Parts: sequence; C-alpha cells; structure tokens
Amino acid sequence: MKASNILLLPGWQNSGPDHWQSRWEAAHGYQRVEQHDWMRPLRGDWSARLEETVADAEGPVVLAAHSLGCILTAWWAAHTRHAAKVRGALLVAPGDVERPDLAAQIHGWAPIARQPLPFPAVLVGSRNDPYCSFERAEGLAQAWGARCVDYGEHGHINAESGLGDWDEGHGWLMQLATPV
Repeated sequence: MKASNILLLPGWQNSGPDHWQSRWEAAHGYQRVEQHDWMRPLRGDWSARLEETVADAEGPVVLAAHSLGCILTAWWAAHTRHAAKVRGALLVAPGDVERPDLAAQIHGWAPIARQPLPFPAVLVGSRNDPYCSFERAEGLAQAWGARCVDYGEHGHINAESGLGDWDEGHGWLMQLATPV
C-alpha cells in the first residue's frame, strides 16, 4: 500500500508537530486530510472533504483517526458510496461530542453515528481520557463493530501523552493495512 493511501484524520484544532499523527506523516509520508476550518469544524464540510479524498485515492485506503476524526469516520461511513475502498480504520481516543461540555464547543456533531462500520476497525481508548470515558469508548467500539484496545492511562492519546512516534499504534495501523 502506498504511503499516500494512509489517511490521517486529526480531530478538532488539528494535530500539532509532536502529535503521533504528525510524526507518522513526517516519517512515513502519510496523507493528512486537510480540513477547511480546524477551529470551527462543520460535520458536513469535514465529511465532504473525506469523501473527496477517498474517492480520489488510487486503490484502497486505511484511516488513522484521532478524537473528532473518529466521530467523522463513523458519520462518513454511514453516508459514503466509497466504503469499499477502506481496508480498515484505527480509531484513537474518540471525542464524546454528546457530552454537554463538548457539544457546547463543537456544534452539530451529535448524535454520534452508531451503525456498524463497513470495514475492520480497532478503537484505542484510555482510562483517563478527559474527552471520553473508557466505558463510553467501549460502547462506541461495540456499536461500530471495532476491536477495543484498553490503552490504560494515557490521557487523550495525543502529544501530551508522551508517546513520541507511538510504535505500538503504528503496529496496529500496519495490521489494518495488510491484506488478509
């Protein structure tokens, strides 16, 4: 699989230079799906951008989503005509946009799509994620038909979690990218 067919889906406010997504982009040449407005995310705009990117890809793609990117993946998967192009998705630390405090900051993303994903997925959740309880992450994994990984206490599994290049997460991504 070409590196450009690994699509990075950052969450709200994008992923900074020390985030594992940015490190993977720099080290491996993966493609970040650039959104029009990282600070005021609109679900329709973000979904349309992902739809264009997947449609334009030559061959199968693998999604590596973080936070709001996970919620985007579920919403997009429920509406796309291109789900068959997705070999798998790594869903890391989904943001619970149905929580009142997050819903107030990120408008228009609730309710979270809960249909089974039409492709294999691994959801990695943390027991002390400030944006989504582990129990909620487990429930989303179950609804989406994703394998749930209990990643212990690693916060929001982002740059502040001190993961560096996050080789373990990259290993899960490579498992999803490898044809069975």
